[in-house]
Amino acid sequence: MIHFTLLCDQEHEFEGWFRNNEDYESQTARNLVSCPVCGSPKVGKALMAPSVSTSRTKEKIAVGMGEAERKLIEQMRELSQKVRENADYVGDKFAEEARKIHFGETDPRGIYGEATREEVTSLVEDGVEIMPLPVFPEDRN
Repeated sequence: MIHFTLLCDQEHEFEGWFRNNEDYESQTARNLVSCPVCGSPKVGKALMAPSVSTSRTKEKIAVGMGEAERKLIEQMRELSQKVRENADYVGDKFAEEARKIHFGETDPRGIYGEATREEVTSLVEDGVEIMPLPVFPEDRN
């Protein structure tokens, strides 16, 4: 996952998490990224401070990161953990299971798993409401 600080044409700053830069480019080109404050789809990358990793503490120190940003990241971690604790992991069957739930073919329940870009696009086109879960560096260890 890659984290970008984004800025809309109205100068509202917010954060976005993407699998890679190509995902960011693709989503902004299709107006899938919009400002949470004003809704503008005219979004670009803002200048960001680099992250520095220390081996002694194994903590990430983001140079210039404020308290609000730290709180937001912690809230995202908590949300991600709650979803994982209270939903069923369906692995690479996510798109199939989400579609079954959406069309009433199986009982509604919270699920999470993996999906390809094509599967996600197809789910969105079918009106299936989905939300990507952020993957944090410690999730990959």
